[in-house]
Order: sequence, then C-alpha cells, then structure tokens
Amino acid sequence: QVQLVESGGGLVQAGGSLRLSCAASGRTFSSYTMGWFRQPPGKEREFVATLRWNTGNTYYADSVKGRFTISRDNAKNTVYLQMNSLKPEDTAVYTCAAGWPVVPKSSSYEYWGQGTQVTVSS
Repeated sequence: QVQLVESGGGLVQAGGSLRLSCAASGRTFSSYTMGWFRQPPGKEREFVATLRWNTGNTYYADSVKGRFTISRDNAKNTVYLQMNSLKPEDTAVYTCAAGWPVVPKSSSYEYWGQGTQVTVSS
C-alpha cells in the first residue's frame, strides 16, 4: 500500500520560507515521478514542481521557478519542496503525488497525499 504523507505547512509572512516534506512508503520509488501540486482557495488544483526519482531531473511551473526547489532524500524516501520568497498568492493546500505520468505537469499520477495547508500573509 503506497502512502504519501505531507508535513511542514503553516502560516508565514510574505518573503518568508517553508520546507514541505512528503514521506513515501509502501514501494521502492526509484522508478517513480514525484510531483507537488497546490490548490488555492476557490481555484482548481495546479502543478507546482516535479522530480524524476532515478535521475533527479526537475521541472517547475513558471510561477514558482527560481523560488521553489524540489529535491529528494533517497535514504529517507522523502521528497521536499523548499519554498522561498513566498507570496500571498502561494497560499494553497499543497499535495504531493507519485506515479508515472506521461506529462509530468498533468494530474495523471497514481498516488496522492492528503495535503498540507500553506498560508502566506501580506
């Protein structure tokens, strides 16, 4: 049973930083693509970043490029999203996903976490 558990969300002032974690269990994830998505209040879910576990290749949404960094810790089976220079418009529920999407920025991942709330105050 694959399980993805996010943590690290919270309330932060604009310009601040947070690091989200996604602890993955139940499988060996070396062949997986891992993704971070977010859903702002009243809006649809949107792509944030993706990482190919075995190669470390990453891809970012334009809105977060240069501010957010996705990374992994093989020993801990954990994927991180380091978020710097946060803006009020980054406020959302952030969710991690795992799978083999044909298009990594699409929502076609097999497994999803429950999400963690990030609120950025102005």
